[in-house]
Amino acid sequence: MTTRAPTTPPARRPTSRHRWAMLAASTLAQGAAAVTIHGPAFLIPVLRDEGLSLPQAGLVAAAPTIGVMLTLVAWGLLTDRRGERFVLVTGLALTAVAGLVAMAVRGPVALFVALLVAGAAAASTGSASGRVVVGWFPPHRRGLAMGVRQMAQPTGVAVAAVSIAVVAESYGVATALGVPVAVAAAAALVVALVVVDPPRPALGAGERAPNPYRRDSYLARIHGVSVLLVVPQFLVWTFALVWLVSDRGWSAAAAGSLVAGAQLAGALGRIAAGQLSDVVASRLRPLRWVAVAAGATMVALGLAAGQDAAVAVPLVVLATVLTVADNGLAFTAVAERAGPHWSGRALGAQNTAQYLTASAVPPLAGLLVDRAGYAAAFALAGLFPLLAVGLVPVRDEHDLG
Repeated sequence: MTTRAPTTPPARRPTSRHRWAMLAASTLAQGAAAVTIHGPAFLIPVLRDEGLSLPQAGLVAAAPTIGVMLTLVAWGLLTDRRGERFVLVTGLALTAVAGLVAMAVRGPVALFVALLVAGAAAASTGSASGRVVVGWFPPHRRGLAMGVRQMAQPTGVAVAAVSIAVVAESYGVATALGVPVAVAAAAALVVALVVVDPPRPALGAGERAPNPYRRDSYLARIHGVSVLLVVPQFLVWTFALVWLVSDRGWSAAAAGSLVAGAQLAGALGRIAAGQLSDVVASRLRPLRWVAVAAGATMVALGLAAGQDAAVAVPLVVLATVLTVADNGLAFTAVAERAGPHWSGRALGAQNTAQYLTASAVPPLAGLLVDRAGYAAAFALAGLFPLLAVGLVPVRDEHDLG
């Protein structure tokens, strides 16, 4: 028999202040996961100094992403069955433990394995923190709330950029990996104190919620759009700092500061995109607008980088902002269409599709950069969001009211 998360009784329904506190806790949880998952990308310069090639260092950086991809659907299923709070606390605690192991191991293979396990544990936040937001916020505030929650990912990358790169350069890889351990442990404590599982409508005896994937191709098309849009996002996230250091001659501290500022701007961009979706009562029209803008910017960045033009630096900042603006829109659209009994699995599938692609980006892009340069890699990545424009199922979107 399937065990379902219990419906929250009326007496425990949160006040408005508690609802926003749970949003903050969910955002912190997702941010902690982002530091764990994306932080190793900022180890690449030091890993190269230690003798790894760029493709090898890129593979180590991709290890947490691979771990995430392997476990997202399982965490989503567990969220649907056991509840959001249990999954968040358990997953974040395991993330901290795996991070401690990564600090202690020696050698690239052992580091790869430890980081893969840390990413697998951090994947717990993907569905569960999103379900907390979707479950407690009404439709006319959900876009804004999810935009706030989604800002956790670029904010986490910003924290990693200003901390991990500098600490690794000064004190080594093991010490730098203490940053995600500390953040994950703190997030687990906050979630345990604040989060309450949102209610789910009760099902009758023997009744099963209908599978939304059998209804139409709406969810599958959004997954496809997100796969295409994640290519430039992870290319910029992984190689912007390395490009600034190796091609533009910046110091690691200066490059990390710029990347951090761009990620914070991207976080605000996600909030703006979410608010826009509430205002226009559509998640998918703004999603299509973002795809067009991201594609055009990446192509322009490639051209500017190829000419060594000064405008390439502001363009990489703009690309960082635009390539993350779509995530909250797609995430919210998937959760709303899947419904409360399927949203954990649907969000797991959404993130799995993205991370499956994202895990391939660093090593493959590293090979492309080695052979054709950063400019070609940036320009080629711009084609993916342009392909996504026609796939967005705008006409099939339901009324958000």
